[in-house]
Amino acid sequence: MSDFRLGDVIDDHCIKCRRITNHAIVSLVNSAPAKVRCRTCYHDHDYRHEQAPPSKKDLKKQELFNEVLASAVPAPVDGGDLVDAAHAEESSKSKKAKARSKKA
Repeated sequence: MSDFRLGDVIDDHCIKCRRITNHAIVSLVNSAPAKVRCRTCYHDHDYRHEQAPPSKKDLKKQELFNEVLASAVPAPVDGGDLVDAAHAEESSKSKKAKARSKKA
């Protein structure tokens, strides 16, 4: 990592321009850029290390996906076949009982 100085030009993602542009270093913390100013639109912002922030649409998709995963029932680990067989027998019996009650 090279030594940075105030006013040096570096590339960073500008949220106003929505692209990577040249930026001037405005402030340093521990010899690393903390704040930069876009040289195209002159907007000051925190240094983002040339990474665009995720879109709100992507964040919403990820949140919904995590919600679905959290509500999903985990697969049984031990004796899953025995439980599934017993459950299948019970469900077939209940279906037959329902069919009989509908006919009557």
